[in-house]
Amino acid sequence: MEIQIAIAKINKFASPDSGDTVEFIERPNGGISVVLADAKLNQKSSKALSMKVVHRVVNLIGEGVRDGIAARAVSSVLYKENAGNVSASLNILSTDLETNTIVITRNNPAPVIIIKNGQISRLSAESIELGHQENIEPSINEIPLECGTTVVMFTDGVVNAGQSQGLSYDLFTTLDALVEEQEPTANEIAEFLLSQAISLDQGKPEDDMCVVVLQTTPHEDNPVLRLIVKIPV
Repeated sequence: MEIQIAIAKINKFASPDSGDTVEFIERPNGGISVVLADAKLNQKSSKALSMKVVHRVVNLIGEGVRDGIAARAVSSVLYKENAGNVSASLNILSTDLETNTIVITRNNPAPVIIIKNGQISRLSAESIELGHQENIEPSINEIPLECGTTVVMFTDGVVNAGQSQGLSYDLFTTLDALVEEQEPTANEIAEFLLSQAISLDQGKPEDDMCVVVLQTTPHEDNPVLRLIVKIPV
């Protein structure tokens, strides 16, 4: 089995900085974690704050701390340091080779979508953003680490695309139609969902947008780990 991860993101139109930050880390006991945060300070996107959230989570995971504990720890620090004047959504998506599971940790009202054997489901239980109070509990789900599984997570800029035009972005239906017609790769899913969101905002994203897709596929007989990054400058 091979784990593929694709990330597609774009800044708010005419904004040099993005409040969305995404990074990944290899887990000490095997596997990989992707950490995604979207932060606001005084209701404005804050790259510095989202980077601080992500880096703290990554550092804790690198020290062997479990995902849920890492999220709770960052929640407390964020509140104490900023007196409740910030907000940050947080997603941690991990393939844990120690438990042989995919662990999905959310402090984000936006749902996470799972595709398995052509069937789509969503994790949409109530989940509270960090920053407004201390010791906010994350929503945690574990599913078996099996071939043919796709997990999709995103920030609110994607979810809210088109709202200023009186439109709504039904990601669940969009993904269902895409999967019904073909077997898209992780990269194809990420690029498609982002391009649809940008289109709903008339080509000018009204908020930072990020889509992260993790997919397990049949293993190719090749032990090489590859990472390809494309960043427009």
